[in-house]
Amino acid sequence: MKLLTNLADAELLRLMASKNEQAFTVLYQRRQGAVYRFALQMSGSPSVAEEVTQEVFIVLLREGSGYDPARGPLASYLYGVARRLTWRRMAEDRPHVQIEDEQEDGRTPEQLIARSEVETDLARDQAVRSLRRAILALPAGYREAVVLCDLHELSYADAARALGCTVGTVRSRLHRARALLAERLAAKRSSSNGCLV
Repeated sequence: MKLLTNLADAELLRLMASKNEQAFTVLYQRRQGAVYRFALQMSGSPSVAEEVTQEVFIVLLREGSGYDPARGPLASYLYGVARRLTWRRMAEDRPHVQIEDEQEDGRTPEQLIARSEVETDLARDQAVRSLRRAILALPAGYREAVVLCDLHELSYADAARALGCTVGTVRSRLHRARALLAERLAAKRSSSNGCLV
């Protein structure tokens, strides 16, 4: 198995096609975290993210031959599959979608030494929650661009492959998304500051 971890994704896929289970395991371990985070950041739901991640790798098992390395990296292909599955799942669950916060980090108030640490942690957590909500509130195309380019650090070209659009479209969506996020977060801050007076 150690030898397989050094192989490129395309080689692991080739081995997977010849029924090598270890190749699939290595590929899954290498890529599942990013696919899960993408689905979570797009849907806001850990349960949707878990199901989408499983489905992405089932698709890869069944249709791995559909991936063409000449068209781009495997990560872009997996994001594209995850994108379609996430939107499908969210459309099915539309009346039931709920934004779920990540679980707390396990600290109890007794474990915190100073009040300033607590206030800093709360402010940071609130800022992260506000950013997550603002990203989830973006129109679909803008949200995809932000999640892929800013959160997953994909290049514009790789994001364009995953989204099935041009690099210019990705750049345009990203620019507009960032402007909307800045506007919404500034409005949130000013309304929060107004409440404190």
